[in-house]
Amino acid sequence: MQVVIYSQLLKSEDIPHVQQLFDLLATEGFSTYVYGPYLEEIRPHIVFKRDVGIFESHIDFRLKRFDMLITLGGDGTILKAATLIRDSGIPILGINLGRLGFLARVEKTKLEDTLRLLARGRFETETRDMIYLESNIPLFNETPYALNDFTLLKRDTSSMITIHTYINGAYLNSYWADGIIVATPTGSTGYSLSCGGPIVFPGSGNFVITPVAPHNLNVRPIVISDDSVVSFEIEGRAENFLCTLDSRFETITSAHSLAVRKNAFGLNLVKLAGITFMDTLRSKLAWGEDRRNH
Repeated sequence: MQVVIYSQLLKSEDIPHVQQLFDLLATEGFSTYVYGPYLEEIRPHIVFKRDVGIFESHIDFRLKRFDMLITLGGDGTILKAATLIRDSGIPILGINLGRLGFLARVEKTKLEDTLRLLARGRFETETRDMIYLESNIPLFNETPYALNDFTLLKRDTSSMITIHTYINGAYLNSYWADGIIVATPTGSTGYSLSCGGPIVFPGSGNFVITPVAPHNLNVRPIVISDDSVVSFEIEGRAENFLCTLDSRFETITSAHSLAVRKNAFGLNLVKLAGITFMDTLRSKLAWGEDRRNH
């Protein structure tokens, strides 16, 4: 099996776990490639028992036959990796070296068991739908899509903005707010959740529209079909506003006409036995635990 290791940085406290990962990859006979900038960062700290190759960009997915991409970090690392995977269909396995980790489900203490399962082909994949941004003025270059969410936001400490919102061309509402979020089911446990949005199960075929600090308190998040096209016109006292796709952002103006819809392709995630979405919810959100005396 040929795998790619991707991460954005190496923390000193993670070195033992990264070393263990490369030791296990060598022991289990994986052919391993490492993202170039990350490889240069870890070379002084990691001993490679077996030679590793270099992965440079999304073009490598066209030139080589990789079976899987393994990320080291948190959910943000997976979101960044999605811009490299693009439409190649290569599945991602997230090893959680961060904190919460709804997407990076494999804890660093489970590395040995996880690599053993991968080597024996004992895993499945699940496809997570993504969101696609259309704009009359091009934005986000070759990757105008997101796994978690799309947002429109005011900049810095400027006054609230007005976002005229339409679903399939029909007027929905004018949101007076600090911003608005359109989240996929995957993104429903992210920024949208912190703004009062609902948790939506993966594969449910929905988008969640969640206002950020709305001026009218009777305005609430809504759930719509992901067959919908949601379009926006934005205005405010400031000249510029922020538009984001996951952790990436662009500055826009009221001259931008924007619309979001379901992306033409999804992102495949590795699914291991015994780790379900419900397990992740209970673990990450501490459901069912009585912490009143802790």
